[in-house]
Amino acid sequence: MTDNPAQKIGTVHQTAKVHPTAIVHESAIIGKNVEIGPYTIIGARVEIGENCWIAPHVVVNGPTKMGKGNKIFQFASVGEDCQDLKYNGEETFLEIGDNNVFRESCTIHRGTAQDNGTTKIGNNNLLMAYVHVAHDCILGDNIILSNNATLAGHTKLANNVIIGGLSALHQFTRVGEFAMIGGCSAVNKDIPPYFMASGNYVQAQGINSVGLKRRGFSSATIMEIKRAYKALCRDGNSFEEAKNIIASKVETCPELKVLSDFLNEESRGIVR
Repeated sequence: MTDNPAQKIGTVHQTAKVHPTAIVHESAIIGKNVEIGPYTIIGARVEIGENCWIAPHVVVNGPTKMGKGNKIFQFASVGEDCQDLKYNGEETFLEIGDNNVFRESCTIHRGTAQDNGTTKIGNNNLLMAYVHVAHDCILGDNIILSNNATLAGHTKLANNVIIGGLSALHQFTRVGEFAMIGGCSAVNKDIPPYFMASGNYVQAQGINSVGLKRRGFSSATIMEIKRAYKALCRDGNSFEEAKNIIASKVETCPELKVLSDFLNEESRGIVR
């Protein structure tokens, strides 16, 4: 790659490599050691952190701020206006952390004025081909979204979530830490931390034991999480009774606090 002609580029670090056919808006900021491939367009008010790699035929629009070490593959559209019919051109934002991978044809939209105006993606996430992240979504860290996973507006994913291919999440859905959703699932309720869920419509299928073992959870802790799952989904307790049972175990099993807090914030129904 070679540097662009001066009239095409914004503020570009001297170590960045921008292909001559790429177009970088004069207000964009391109960090150290960034590579931008052929025919890619970097729009107004886009900030790209150091060591990012952007393939050919990518469009990044702003206002968008991207951290370090991200990779964006061909035909992805990042930071575009949302598809919400209420959107009327208000200033909204996209914030992306570090070391994320956006595979082919991902679509990531900015927020809306009806929410806090910002779509946020954390660190170390893998978004496979054709993943869609709609307006006002908030994603944590270490998430895997498999091919064609679709997040409707205002969806919130906690850290370490895995979502199978061709799954769709209803707007305002929450998914808790270490939860796993099987492929081809239609998710119309919240998925608590540690749960496995799948189906159309989605149903609870147990806890993500294998994932928890891989993340270093002890056998004793996993057993306590299984007991909490049973209290919530299998023992016939009311929702309030199950919440109280789980809350009573937090002192002896601190890992249950994230589940207890998730249940206390519940407002639209969870998978049980």
